[in-house]
Amino acid sequence: MFKRYLTAILAAASLTSAGAAAQAADISGAGATFPAPVYAKWAETYRGQTGNRLNYQAIGSGGGIRQITAGTVDFGATDKPLKPDDLTTNGFSMFPTVIGGVVPVMNLPGIKSGQVKLTGPQIADIFRGVIKKWNDPLLVKTNPGVALPNMPITVVHRSDGSGTTFVFTTYLSMKAAHWASEVGANDAVKWPVGLGGKGNDGVAAYVKQTPGAIGYVEYAFAKQNNLTYAQMQNKAGKFVNPAAPNFSAAAANANWKAAPGFYLLLLDQPGAEAWPITAATFILIRNKQEDAAKGREVLAFFDWAYKNGDAAAVQLDYLPLPAPVKDMVRKSWSKVVGPDGKPVYR
Repeated sequence: MFKRYLTAILAAASLTSAGAAAQAADISGAGATFPAPVYAKWAETYRGQTGNRLNYQAIGSGGGIRQITAGTVDFGATDKPLKPDDLTTNGFSMFPTVIGGVVPVMNLPGIKSGQVKLTGPQIADIFRGVIKKWNDPLLVKTNPGVALPNMPITVVHRSDGSGTTFVFTTYLSMKAAHWASEVGANDAVKWPVGLGGKGNDGVAAYVKQTPGAIGYVEYAFAKQNNLTYAQMQNKAGKFVNPAAPNFSAAAANANWKAAPGFYLLLLDQPGAEAWPITAATFILIRNKQEDAAKGREVLAFFDWAYKNGDAAAVQLDYLPLPAPVKDMVRKSWSKVVGPDGKPVYR
C-alpha cells in the first residue's frame, strides 16, 4: 500500500502539463529510502508552486552514492554520511535535510506497539541468530507480564546497500562486542541469518507478511504500514517509544559546528527520552557543476524545503533541522560552483 502511494506521488511530482514543461527546470536525484516519503511530498508541493520537477529514485543509499559518483543524477541521497576525506576525494559537498529514527518492527500475534521491550545487545543477538525464539529467557526477563509467543524469530534485513543498515549496524556495533567483531558496521554486511528485502518498503512488506518476523525500518514506514514497533532501552537505561519528540531529545546535543562536512552520527545519545537509533539523512552534490543551472535548481529546491517543508516533515514524523543549522548549510553552498568558478546559488 505505502509503496504504491509513494510511487504515485513520485510519478505525480515528475509530471506537468505540456505548457509548463517548456519552462520547468527538471532535476534528478537518487538514493536513500529513509527520507523518500518527505522528499516525495516536498517534490509534489514544489512542483505545484514553481512548475519545477524533481525525479527522485528511492534505490538505497549505496545506489545514490554510486549514481552521483557516476554523474548520472544531479544529487545523491544517503543516510550513511561520507567522511570529510571521502568528500574531498570525490569533490562532493554534503548537507543534512531532516532527522528521523530507525525502529525495530515485529509481526507478533496479539502484541501491540510498545508492549515489547528490547535492549541493544538483545537486538544484536537476535540478528546474529543467537536468540532464536520470542520466548527466549532473556527476552522474557526484560518483558515481565508480556505473553511472548513460543514462536521462531525470522530476521528481516536489507538486501541492498543501505544507509539505514549503516545506522542500524553501527548502533549494534556500539552496544554489542560480538556484533562489532563478527558482523561490523556498514551499509552492506554479511548477515548471519535472515531474509533480505529491498528498501525500507521491502523490509516492511516482509515483516508484515511473516508471523514471527523482526526487521528495522525508518519510523515513517512503520507508521504507514501499521507495523508493530518495540520500545528500546536508551543510554540512560530507560525504555522509550519512537516518536519525533524522542528523536529531538537525541538530537539536542548535536554539535553541527564541530562536524566537518556535516559528518555527524546521533546514535546512543544521552538524555532520558532520547531514541537510541536516531539519524540525520544527507544530500551529496558535486562541488564543480558542469551545468550551473542544474546545480542552482538542486540547491534552490532544498532551500525551498528548508523554508517551507518543515510542516510536511513533522506530519511524516521527521524532525526538521534547527534554523541555525540550516543557515550553516546555506553558507556551505558557496563551494558549489559552475564552469565559471562562481557559486551557482546565492
